[in-house]
Amino acid sequence: MNYTYLVECADKTLYCGWTNDLEKRVKAHNAGNGARYTKTRRPVALVYYEEFQTKEEAMRREAAIKKLTRKQKELLIKERDINGQAEKCGI
Repeated sequence: MNYTYLVECADKTLYCGWTNDLEKRVKAHNAGNGARYTKTRRPVALVYYEEFQTKEEAMRREAAIKKLTRKQKELLIKERDINGQAEKCGI
């Protein structure tokens, strides 16, 4: 499975990425081994994700989400049951 995700950084900014191992990726961000952007903004918290069959689909969705405004990203987050998602992936 492949995922497009949003994490909220300690400074309240949002970071969007894709991965094929969501739990491992969030842990990497929090260990300082994720993206350069999140390295100085730890800790991060998973606030949104979508599942895809292929890497290409996840990457396309990541590109689309990155073009959204912050308000639009916040609406995505609100529309999802984040607590259920976080529990589902063990984060």
